[in-house]
Amino acid sequence: MRNTRRVPMRLMQAHELLSRERPVAEANPETWLAFYRRSAEVYATVAEIDRGHHHEALYWSTREARKAREIEVGLRKHRAGGAGHDG
Repeated sequence: MRNTRRVPMRLMQAHELLSRERPVAEANPETWLAFYRRSAEVYATVAEIDRGHHHEALYWSTREARKAREIEVGLRKHRAGGAGHDG
């Protein structure tokens, strides 16, 4: 199936779009992982389009990719039996 999501053209549009797509705080880690991966991709794309905000968009892309990696590590630890329970 083809991805038909619109790509924001400006950094502010990316912020607005992603704030609407942001999961609820209680969402499972897989949902957050997908969100952060998408966010990193959106911001990286915007960095190439909105050249006036290139560096700021790259910052956001890097930040969101780092958050995705942190979740990936946590999921791997949990699946390997190395994580405790929250709550």
